[in-house]
Amino acid sequence: MFRPDLSDWTQAPCDVLVIGGGATGLGVAVQAALEGRRVALVEARDFACGTSSRSTKLLHGGVRYLAQGRFKLVREALRERAIVLGLAPHLAQPLPFVVQERRWLSWAITALGLKLYQWLAGRLSLGATEAISQRSLCDRGLALPGTVAGVRYWDGQFEDARLALALARTAQAAGARVRNHTRVVALKQHEKDWEVTLQDALNGQQITLRAHCVVNATGVWVDGLRQLALSAGPQTAVPKTSAQTTSASSSSSRSSALQGLVKPSQGVHLVVDRARLPLNEAVLVPRTTDGRVLFAVPWLGATVIGTTDTPRDDAPLEPRPMAEELAFLWGETARALGVRLQAHDVKSVWVGLRPLVDNGHGQQGQTAQMSREHLIAREAPGFVTVTGGKWTTYRSMAQEVLSTLVACGDLPTARCVAHTESHTLFGAPAAGALPTSLREAPGAHLLGSEAAKVLNVPGSDELLGLGLTAAMVRYCARSEWAITVEDMLARRWRVLFLDARLAEQMAPRVAELLQQETGIDPALPAFLALCRQYQLSPADLAGL
Repeated sequence: MFRPDLSDWTQAPCDVLVIGGGATGLGVAVQAALEGRRVALVEARDFACGTSSRSTKLLHGGVRYLAQGRFKLVREALRERAIVLGLAPHLAQPLPFVVQERRWLSWAITALGLKLYQWLAGRLSLGATEAISQRSLCDRGLALPGTVAGVRYWDGQFEDARLALALARTAQAAGARVRNHTRVVALKQHEKDWEVTLQDALNGQQITLRAHCVVNATGVWVDGLRQLALSAGPQTAVPKTSAQTTSASSSSSRSSALQGLVKPSQGVHLVVDRARLPLNEAVLVPRTTDGRVLFAVPWLGATVIGTTDTPRDDAPLEPRPMAEELAFLWGETARALGVRLQAHDVKSVWVGLRPLVDNGHGQQGQTAQMSREHLIAREAPGFVTVTGGKWTTYRSMAQEVLSTLVACGDLPTARCVAHTESHTLFGAPAAGALPTSLREAPGAHLLGSEAAKVLNVPGSDELLGLGLTAAMVRYCARSEWAITVEDMLARRWRVLFLDARLAEQMAPRVAELLQQETGIDPALPAFLALCRQYQLSPADLAGL
């Protein structure tokens, strides 16, 4: 499959060009391809390299939304949760959660809320919600001083980066052209279509592609692409609310400075050895000192602690944790989880930006109050922006994007019905197969049905670390668009996110293998610098 020449893309126009290779964009590509449309998707860096690989690894309906009375949002997410679990059971699985309470009244309210959560799931419930006594908590090693009782409920967890790759390969298998490390450098609207200039980010090659419709699915960076596409010529009004779908006529004039749709919010996660915080079930802390929710989640042999919710005015490609965020996680881990961390306990720290819909209703500086719902805006004929939302609902968002394009007359009715609710993703194991738990360390099982193919690739006996072999690196270069060391050790295999120091040690050999397979510079120095950003030093924690 290795990287074809970009000039091959000029041979045919496409019905839908999706810009952005995160969960949302990949979901749209799968939906459109299964509808029988000519689809192309480009990602400026690598698939899921932004928000979509930096989640808390949870597929959930949103317990905290119950307190806000947003039952429709929760019910939809619970339905989608069950669907995703069925589409890729090797990458998305049920996970039990434990909530501890320090007051009986709080415990009663939590128990009732989580019972309601289970009831809203109906037949799609993943398990019973049950009370847990203080003694039972102690037996599980979870009880903290002052805890009166707990509640156990079920949600889902997943491996976000590899699920994104499964979507990319599913879209490709359905006929979509899919390409990473490919930037959009210009967009021009014509009477019946869009002229888009693409640039290969690795060699500078440029081509011009014609697309009947363009879907802007670039996450926290949607406003930059909107400015590029909509800064001159006819434009529809930019929506000012968080309504699910908006559309307007193209008669209004276009402003040189568009109103922004997204307010980024930063979330920080810490990863520690499972031995340091040994959990077989996830822990949810419903009330931290400032009202936010804290999770501790067993994932790929480690424990993930997070997350923060800090507003930003910018959207850097590699955000760094702020001192106050580290102080929050350090303090809450000690207060709520009973673990006093040291710098050497943290194997990796990663930061992601959430694209929150800026509806103007949140208080200044408090992104936790902003909308987690998605926004779909048709801003010009054949140009749709989709942003917000969350991983759990990627599929329903994609359906809505295509429905919007059809309803607005930008696309004809689909030739095929896309049964994305039952179309299993690429690599999904055979029905009835018992997948390895995502709580276990990484291994070939994460490749699903593709794991057997790796055995035929040279290097199966060369173990590089954390379950990764030389054969797997070669396979990912040949079949999964892995070009740089970061592609390989950050997303094809989650070493950077699990142990940044180990990733630094493994990187030179991985670079050699990628260079052999692709003939392209694997950007080793850049990755080594990135590894150091994912590590904490005592200086980072000075004053905590």
